[in-house]
This record gives sequence, C-alpha cells and structure tokens, in this order.
Amino acid sequence: MFAVLLSDGMDPFYQNISSFPTLIYTVLLVVCVIYWAGAVLGFIDLDIIDLDLDSFDTSGGDSTHATPDVLAGLMLRFGLNGVPVTVSISIVVLIGWLLCYYAVHFLFPLVPGRFLEFMVGIPVFLGSLYISARIAGVLIRPLRPLFQKATQETLKHVLGQTAVVRTSRVDNDFGEATLEDGGAGLILKVRTTGDDRFTKGDRVELYEHLDEQNVYRVISEEEFLGR
Repeated sequence: MFAVLLSDGMDPFYQNISSFPTLIYTVLLVVCVIYWAGAVLGFIDLDIIDLDLDSFDTSGGDSTHATPDVLAGLMLRFGLNGVPVTVSISIVVLIGWLLCYYAVHFLFPLVPGRFLEFMVGIPVFLGSLYISARIAGVLIRPLRPLFQKATQETLKHVLGQTAVVRTSRVDNDFGEATLEDGGAGLILKVRTTGDDRFTKGDRVELYEHLDEQNVYRVISEEEFLGR
C-alpha cells in the first residue's frame, strides 16, 4: 500500500502528505478534524483534554512528573496557555503539517534514496514541531484576553439559569449544555452530582461553578423548582 502511495507516478500532493514525517501530522490533522466535527455535533466535550496550564507550577520543585504534567509544562513554556488545550494542539498540528509538507516538497527531491529521506525526516519533524509551537504561541497571545473576558462575563449571569443538554449524556465526568443568551448561545461544560444523569434535550439548572475544573454543577429543572 505504502509503495503505491510513495510511487513517482502518484500526485505530488498525496505523495507529500503520505511521506514521513508529514504523515504523522496528516494523521493528527485527521484526528483534529474528527474531534471538532464531533464537538460541533455534541458527541465530544469541547475541552476533552483537561490540563490546567495556568495553575501549573514551572518552578521545578519535584523532579518526577507524570506525563500530563510534562505536557502541561512544555505547553506553558511555549506560551500555549490561556485558551482551551484542544485549540492550542489543533493550531500546532495545522502549522506543523504545513511546514512539513513544504519541507518534503522542496527538500526531499534533493535527497537520494528512501533511507536518507527517512533520516532527514527526523530533524524535519522535530524542527517543524518546535517552530510550529513557537508560531502557535504567538498566534494564541491575542486570543487569551478574549477567552478570559468571555469566562468572566459568563460567570456573572449564568448561575441560576436554565440550560439544555447538548451532548448524548451528562454525568459526573462528561457533558455540555447550551444556554440561550439572546445571541448565538453559550456552550458550557456541566457535571452532575451523585448518580444523577441527564440525556440530550433535558433542561437543567446551573447552580455552582467549580473554578479548578471550569465546569458547572447542574440539577434537574424540576428539582430546582422544588417539584
């Protein structure tokens, strides 16, 4: 299969996106597209990767870190904080894919042999990952105030209001709800208490905000009204 994809008679575009290291970004880009499609349709939580970058300690007190802590530290070092992690990763993947594509397109014709192309592809991948993270950090910088302002304004008026579940379920670990605000509407991360569980279309009341997780606790509309 890969011999066909990398054949000289193949369209250069498909050959480039299926060549190492662009292939890595191509797969990640497909995953991002599937993720955002699922998020828009309500099947996936918009902030499925839960890393609290803004509260991460970069002082290096403990030399042993779990993988999520290492990832959080790296993202914070490159300035990828202040927006949802999924947004940061998607931007890095898109930029990395473009850099790798053009590197393969212009550089690989000068490299003789598949093995040497693979060896050259390793520094190309690492270099594109570093550069894309740096560029993404610059692009994200002006977006941070927008996300912070939106969060602050949302907290002021959503508590005590009724929202409608938009995901397939809402429980202790997963869920989103839509709140009509007179405009395009707000999509909020919501969680239940105890064994409560809601499904798409249920009406719930927002009664508490958990700052650390940036989610809202919800109860049923009937329970809130004391019915």
